[in-house]
Amino acid sequence: MSSSENLFARAQKLIPGGVNSPVRAFRSVGGAPFFTRSAQGATLTTADGRELIDFVCTWGPAIHGHNHPVIRAAIADALERGTSFGTPNPYEVEMAELIVTFFPSIQKVRLCSSGTEATMSAIRLARGFTGRDKIIKFAGCYHGHSDSLLIKAGSGALTHGHPDSAGIPASFARETIVLPYNDPAALDAAFAAFPGQIAAVILEPYIGNVGFIRAEPGYLQHVRAATARDGAVLIFDEVMTGFRLARGGVQELESIVPDLTCLGKIIGGGLPVGAFGGRAEIMDKLAPLGPVYQAGTLSGNPLAMAAGIAQLRLLDELQPYARLDALGRQVCAAALAAAKTKGIALQAPQCGSMFSLFFTPDTVRDMPTALTSDAKLFGRFFHACLERGVYLPPSAYEAWFLSTAHEGPAIARACEVISEAIAGL
Repeated sequence: MSSSENLFARAQKLIPGGVNSPVRAFRSVGGAPFFTRSAQGATLTTADGRELIDFVCTWGPAIHGHNHPVIRAAIADALERGTSFGTPNPYEVEMAELIVTFFPSIQKVRLCSSGTEATMSAIRLARGFTGRDKIIKFAGCYHGHSDSLLIKAGSGALTHGHPDSAGIPASFARETIVLPYNDPAALDAAFAAFPGQIAAVILEPYIGNVGFIRAEPGYLQHVRAATARDGAVLIFDEVMTGFRLARGGVQELESIVPDLTCLGKIIGGGLPVGAFGGRAEIMDKLAPLGPVYQAGTLSGNPLAMAAGIAQLRLLDELQPYARLDALGRQVCAAALAAAKTKGIALQAPQCGSMFSLFFTPDTVRDMPTALTSDAKLFGRFFHACLERGVYLPPSAYEAWFLSTAHEGPAIARACEVISEAIAGL
């Protein structure tokens, strides 16, 4: 029995499914998960000593690659001062200043410990600000596992064949209106059906949790105009896309000013973190200034803040976005060329360092078209890549991520492996 197999057997006795986040279980692609012993640059080293080129990047945070020396040094320096204080600390002020500088739509920000906390709190804040109850979300957009938002979600919920979760009261679900993404008419119809009742519209501006899907031209602008007309709060969930696709996220690329923005992943430099922020008049409804309660003992944790500050300062210094976009286009071009030669239908939507491969002849523009992708074929492709030393997201319905550490030999080898894997299907 290999080290990973032994660890998984032990884990299954004590941890539900043997994993602490469902998509890690490999249920969608088959087989058993490997366990990672260490990571450096673009490479994971498994408990069995295998080295794998990593296209998951901790599901987004590792934009500079794993274990970057500047980030590691920042954590070590913060560690000398302590791990948690339970009081305000200087790091959280500096982080807030950086976020507001990077995202002009954010006038004030509240730090928390996860993306789920950020989206859950943003929804509560929008309801408290507007005095309304209903929210609109979009099929395939995943905003964490809070009750109001885990309805027709993407990510692991889709991977395991349960778009809705047990344990969510029907009364909660009734306050959540689920619409198709990239469909302006559906949004207009919802506002017409519930005038003055919708507190917020929340969406991933570019979806990353049913695979990667871009907004069609003009769509996000339509969403912004519709929410403004009705007085609903527009919430951009940029937990994945924030800082990763551009310095100011999708809202910079699309020239949109949402009312609230949810952030995470990258601002922790690999440590647990989240944040939400936006218009000052909305944010000032939060306790202790206002009536909307939100709290967290580890919010603004000094180790997470130090790591995130180092990561954001590196982004500002290196400005890697054009280079990351070139890497993304290189991988997608290699995959599309191999698929064309093999006669396999393939879609490869991409923006910057995020992309997906869908085994379907249909243009992927929303959740239903994403689900036309051949998941069984993806499973075979996944294992063919893994056998050759390339680790992909273990689901047909997840975004892939790149880092600056992929530049050079790693990307060249990955393109070879992906082409070989498609040729062997």
